Amino acid sequence: MAIFINEENKQFHLQGKNISYVFHVMKNGQLGQLYIGKRLRNRTDFSHLSKVEHRVASSYVYEEDPSFSLDLLRQEYPSYGTSDYREPAFQLLQPNGSRISNFTYRSHEVIQGKPQLEGLPATYTEGDEEAETLIINLFDEVTQMGLELMYSMFHKRNVVARSARFINKGEETHKLQRALSTSVDFPNAAYDLVQLSGSWSRERHVHERQLQQGIQSITSTRGTSSSQHNPFLALKRKETTEHQGEAFGFSLLYSGNFLAQVEVDHYENARVSMGINPFDFSWKLGPREAFQTPEVVIAYSDQGMNGLSQTYHDLYQKRLARGQWRDRERPTLINNWEATYFDFNEEKLLSIAEKSNELGIELFVLDDGWFGKRNDDTTSLGDWFVDEEKLPNGLAPLAEKINSMGMMFGLWFEPEMISRESRLFEQHPEWIIHVPKRHPSTGRHQLVLDFSNPEVVDYIYERMAAILSEATIDYVKWDMNRYMTEIGSIAHESDRQMEVPHRYILGVYSLYERLLESFPHVLFESCASGGARFDPGMLYYAPQGWTSDDTDAMERLSIQYGTSMVYPLSSMGAHISAVPNHQVKRMTSLKTRGDVAYFGAFGYELDVTEMAESEQRQIKEQVNWYKEHRELFQYGQFYRLISPFEDDRNETSWMVVSDDKEKAIVGYYQILARPNPGFNRLRLTGLGPDIEYRVEGFEGTYFGDELMQAGLQLESAYNGAQTGGIEESGDFSSQLFVLSKVKQS
Repeated sequence: MAIFINEENKQFHLQGKNISYVFHVMKNGQLGQLYIGKRLRNRTDFSHLSKVEHRVASSYVYEEDPSFSLDLLRQEYPSYGTSDYREPAFQLLQPNGSRISNFTYRSHEVIQGKPQLEGLPATYTEGDEEAETLIINLFDEVTQMGLELMYSMFHKRNVVARSARFINKGEETHKLQRALSTSVDFPNAAYDLVQLSGSWSRERHVHERQLQQGIQSITSTRGTSSSQHNPFLALKRKETTEHQGEAFGFSLLYSGNFLAQVEVDHYENARVSMGINPFDFSWKLGPREAFQTPEVVIAYSDQGMNGLSQTYHDLYQKRLARGQWRDRERPTLINNWEATYFDFNEEKLLSIAEKSNELGIELFVLDDGWFGKRNDDTTSLGDWFVDEEKLPNGLAPLAEKINSMGMMFGLWFEPEMISRESRLFEQHPEWIIHVPKRHPSTGRHQLVLDFSNPEVVDYIYERMAAILSEATIDYVKWDMNRYMTEIGSIAHESDRQMEVPHRYILGVYSLYERLLESFPHVLFESCASGGARFDPGMLYYAPQGWTSDDTDAMERLSIQYGTSMVYPLSSMGAHISAVPNHQVKRMTSLKTRGDVAYFGAFGYELDVTEMAESEQRQIKEQVNWYKEHRELFQYGQFYRLISPFEDDRNETSWMVVSDDKEKAIVGYYQILARPNPGFNRLRLTGLGPDIEYRVEGFEGTYFGDELMQAGLQLESAYNGAQTGGIEESGDFSSQLFVLSKVKQS
């Protein structure tokens, strides 16, 4: 049983594998929070966890009870303006101008399994026995507004999935001005805040800071989850490391504007809030209309930050990603973009495909430039018709020729954008996100199509479906290359203009859903100038994403390390590109580039026809080696060993271990060489302590406990020796160690 309910005092105890979440109905009928953390045994009464002392400077709900102040009590979904001065989970603007609400408990129900959220991504179950869901029904008598709070507990996982739904049951129209997905009050603020922040080409770097009084937040107002901040935060105890200690994670399954914040009050209580960004947001709720918030997945770990990450990896890989590609090994691919940019024809594409096929690559992807008159980035977005000057025979013969080689064929789209110089813009200039009489800004010479308008979504679906039906297409790279400006839509009334960013994201989700239903065999990879929309919402539709436009191996160490805080390796597009690297101009060896890219969905972004024979042979070896270990890389358990974000760190290391612990691959990376270093030993983790391992390239055997406690010696790396599988040393060097169980005779 995952949910225990004490009917007498209306206490709710939700249990997962190693997590408990306890709340109750307070004396004013609102919900109060009692506990979140490591699993507790159930008991008949948790009331002692809610006791607070009188404080003179607070306001009180009941004059005769100075201990009942919402300023002092931990709450479950706090409201505005009734003795709690912290920021609320929601705010409802009423016709008379009031913003005061009083949602009180009416009833509850327990559902086996987990309901889906209409029009939104969400985690799911494959059988009702996997989870239980508690729905709390609240009601405000004055506004006649209902509020449903949904909590799903997975029996064998350390997570609780939360969301909220507002239902107007009255005859008046109200406006939601704030509708967050979750709020959690912690009884102290003795935590460090962990966030994933950066910018284009350096997405999801790990940043940590100590909680302080006041509000600390990360947000997006760009129309996407953004490169700048990922919709995730974690609180970890000061003593928590990668593999020891307590941590809580909050991950929002949403791809648009978001808010993730922690407010520390004057009593050192910490309130975590997460959901759609209330900045520039409102939602009109007419009679019998409802609004559903996105889902937040709250995770708990007492096994450090890596334990928290593995909780997310397992859930998102198996119960968020969907479809035919969820559990399939992802193909090795080659993308023509950095090989040709816009300058290609069928002959050039086929020459790259033929050589790639010889090297064992399984999927050829035709990137930007195949449609309209797209010879540079100023034209043709929106004109999803084949450019017959470049491809006079169309896509179908090209795909057939590539298929006949034994390769799959993939195609690039940027469906959400439009160029001024395009047939579609000439026909429908009103279909862009814009405000009448205001100049629309451009980004990358493009404008944003109004996906809040169902007519626009219908048109783009028809064009994409026509292309996907015309040829045998196995893979789609879905790009999105600019943020929103001058946000407005002619499709909606003046009092609904602040709904446009959310309606836009719902339109994107709708298009994905329709395409998946029509073309279930297609592997979708989401991309947004690299990682500008690398979020859990996208994983529900596209099981892998382009992690970053920055393919430099050394930069990817930080990007992939940070991304792994939440996202599994199977979700990270990780490719080898040409050198000097197109983003930072750095020269790194083909070996090092491969050793980094293996830890993800592996591929290439270069012109193999221009490479020396020795490099082509090396690529063939890389591809064959990756295929041999692909299942382990994509679906094994990932462990971070050495962080690139710690002070003066010159190394990064991580490893992946099979579920049965009989195989493991360790990656170790040196950024700059140092003269005459010490004798380093790399301590591994996640192995079977009693399993005897052989380390490829090393003499003898090692037990798991030895490798985890004493470590693996690395000093030969600096000497350029050939032992231990080491082929090179110096700046930007790497080593891989393959461990396998010794089979006993």
